[in-house]
Amino acid sequence: MARESDKDFVKDITRMEDDFAQWYTDVIKKTDLVDYSPVKGFMVIKPYGYALWENIQAFLDRRFKETGHQNCYFPLLIPESLLNKEKEHVEGFAPEVAWVTHGGSEELAERLCVRPTSETIICSMYAKWLNSYRDLPYLYNQWCSVVRWEKATRPFLRTSEFLWQEGHTLHETMEQAQEETLQMLGIYQEMAEDLLAIPMVAGRKSDREKFAGAEATYTIEALMHDGKALQSGTSHNLAQHFTKAFDITYQGRNNVLEYPYHTSWGASTRLIGGVIMVHGDNRGLVLPPRLAPIQVVIVPIAQKKAGVLEHARGIEAELKALGLRVKLDDDDSNSPGWKFNEYEMKGVPIRIEVGPRDIENGVVIAVRRDTHEKASLEREGLGSVIAALLDTIHGDMLERARKNRDEKTYTIDNYETFKTVMAETPGFVKTMWCGDMACEEKVKAETGVTIRCIPFEQEQLGDTCPFCGKPAKHMVYMAKAY
Repeated sequence: MARESDKDFVKDITRMEDDFAQWYTDVIKKTDLVDYSPVKGFMVIKPYGYALWENIQAFLDRRFKETGHQNCYFPLLIPESLLNKEKEHVEGFAPEVAWVTHGGSEELAERLCVRPTSETIICSMYAKWLNSYRDLPYLYNQWCSVVRWEKATRPFLRTSEFLWQEGHTLHETMEQAQEETLQMLGIYQEMAEDLLAIPMVAGRKSDREKFAGAEATYTIEALMHDGKALQSGTSHNLAQHFTKAFDITYQGRNNVLEYPYHTSWGASTRLIGGVIMVHGDNRGLVLPPRLAPIQVVIVPIAQKKAGVLEHARGIEAELKALGLRVKLDDDDSNSPGWKFNEYEMKGVPIRIEVGPRDIENGVVIAVRRDTHEKASLEREGLGSVIAALLDTIHGDMLERARKNRDEKTYTIDNYETFKTVMAETPGFVKTMWCGDMACEEKVKAETGVTIRCIPFEQEQLGDTCPFCGKPAKHMVYMAKAY
């Protein structure tokens, strides 16, 4: 049967080529990931959307624990006096802070902020707990939500409240803190590629773009379909900025009071937005198999005919026994065609169709969501074939995303070409940079483009900065960003 065009197939989703922002909003709403709450900028994550976060959370939580980290929880509200203890930090977050001023009908003696991040409240507790070098390292993480009062919001990408994890660790030496900082960035990159099928560029943030109060910030950056970058996870070496501000000391190995070295690192629900914008198409979501809440959907054809449902249930049991996430849709109030449309839109990686003729021939029909390829598979040994196919789909999606990123990555050595590319065919730009913050700020003011990172893998693309002509210090990745 001939397939309908994308335009006819999903009439309620704007084509991404026509209006990428509207396409994104349509996909979010049509696939029932979120809904808008009565409070502007705050989203309700519905079960299908939350299942994506649960799978991200499960992957990261496992890796955190494998590397010795423990989960804990700290208060939602932070006294203003604590927030003010680290000047650079409070200045960085002040415009986004939400304040609690009353408890019931009584005005509070001190304002409390709803946490935009937890360095200050956590450091106040670490100052109470830490006594000796024998207590170190502190390897703690918390899963929570934070509030940053955003002016312009978009579900998952930028909301006034979002879910995340934030790790906060203490170490004896700067070298140990740096090792921890890079280790956690590596775990984020591993998660992005092994779970989300999204290739990343990893590196250090410029001083202008680093976290407020950090010695150095490291990031993984992804490129979306529309050529914009998405910061997808950050890890900060905070050195002793916070430990000195909060007077966190311990008895060192030489019986002298010392300040520990501090790291923090976090990833959030904006990763879901990244998955949508890297892999989605004009029919809706395309979910990587290891992330997908439903990996395989089974749609029986002519299910009221004798033996069809029983056969489908046998396939379901076999796949579930292999640990796959499977749904058998035996709802007879919707046609098979409606179900095909629904599960394609929701991004389910594999659809299995089975009807009386397939049963007679000892086969099933399997359809890949990512490529729409249809294949007739032998019923015998189906489980292992489907499991292998899911791995193939993951690898193919990762390679397609890498190919798209590479095709939209430009090497540029002059400012005029840079402006033209960013205006007409946006993507990543690799170029040299002098390291001067004033130069960086000028480029952002004139083009809206920022340095996404100074990549670990440096290339010598020239000797001078194309923006100011001064000697170049680093090769950088630049882009417009969400």
